[in-house]
Amino acid sequence: MTEIYLDSNATTTPLPEVIEAVTAALRDGWANPSSVHRGGQAVRGRVELARSRVCELIGCRERELIFTSGATEANNLAIRGLIELRGERRVILTTAVEHAAVREPCEALEREGYTVVRLPISVDGVVSPDDLAAALETHGDGVALATIGWANNETGVIQPMVELAGLCQRAGVPLHTDATQAIGKLPVDVEAVGVDVLSMSAHKFHGPKGVGALYLRKTRRVMPQMRGGPHERQRRGGTENVPGIVGMGAAAEAARRWLAGDGPSGVCAMRDRLEAALLAAEPTAAVNGTGAERLINTTNIGFPPLESEAILVMLSERGVYVSAGAACSSGSLEPSPVLLAMGVPEPVAHGSIRLSLSRLSTDEQIDRAVEIVPGVIEKLRASMPAV
Repeated sequence: MTEIYLDSNATTTPLPEVIEAVTAALRDGWANPSSVHRGGQAVRGRVELARSRVCELIGCRERELIFTSGATEANNLAIRGLIELRGERRVILTTAVEHAAVREPCEALEREGYTVVRLPISVDGVVSPDDLAAALETHGDGVALATIGWANNETGVIQPMVELAGLCQRAGVPLHTDATQAIGKLPVDVEAVGVDVLSMSAHKFHGPKGVGALYLRKTRRVMPQMRGGPHERQRRGGTENVPGIVGMGAAAEAARRWLAGDGPSGVCAMRDRLEAALLAAEPTAAVNGTGAERLINTTNIGFPPLESEAILVMLSERGVYVSAGAACSSGSLEPSPVLLAMGVPEPVAHGSIRLSLSRLSTDEQIDRAVEIVPGVIEKLRASMPAV
């Protein structure tokens, strides 16, 4: 059975050059990069080359990038690390459509007495700059930080980061963004956009798992959360994951080159063709977030009144791999809180699936998915009890 992988927002296939870089680091780059001897400093050179490549991808300076174990750690370091240096400011501005790696740290702080203000979301999943401006004015000097994801992992909806960052800058409030889904799929320039802190994870853009990074603008500081040494300019203790970091650097270089070419338009064309074909085959289907700017690779489609779990299982049996939302939330029988926050009707939310492509997706895979998915939906509808 040929496998058709359409779950790239969950993770991506490591590129050959990434695998080669990781293997080489394991084989002959195993010295401790903090050691002062020649072997250690040679490995330090590999780490710093990878850092420079990641910095080129997002437009920052080397001293502004902290390597972490992934975006989850980066998000926690950003939110906790900023809060602990903000004195008596006790208000956090966020949204109800954040990934669990942002949502849960905010909920934990809420239990500790902080006030978490969740900005309203439009029916297309977008945060209004006017609503952020109103919240900043209402809470004034009490705002410790704002944390708003750049692109949603379930719907692909992209937030108006330039406007949001500008508002936070003028209010003197640090803006953190979880850009895990944006990096490698759209051009990101942190200086031009004006975000203060940004999280990312290598495995979302064809790098290895277990490694990520936090961009921290030079004018911002965070309180270290991982203590145990002077690593990463004393901002994140622990011997660096050299193979992971080197692999992330290789993935970043490949992503930068891919974004500069025609690859993104090709992926977008495949996504649009897949989406149009499924809507044509299923007149009651609905695309969630279709009225907003979205990632080029993502479509989230509801097939009411079916259950997404049943769709996923039957598609998997036929070799088509998709998801019902965040991989971290798999196993839940509840409709996506992201879709509910957007006002998506429960029958649509219950039957919504996410199909996410990568730069390795092919037209042949899309052709086959267009053949298989409508058949699965039709079969499930036929098996439903008559009302």
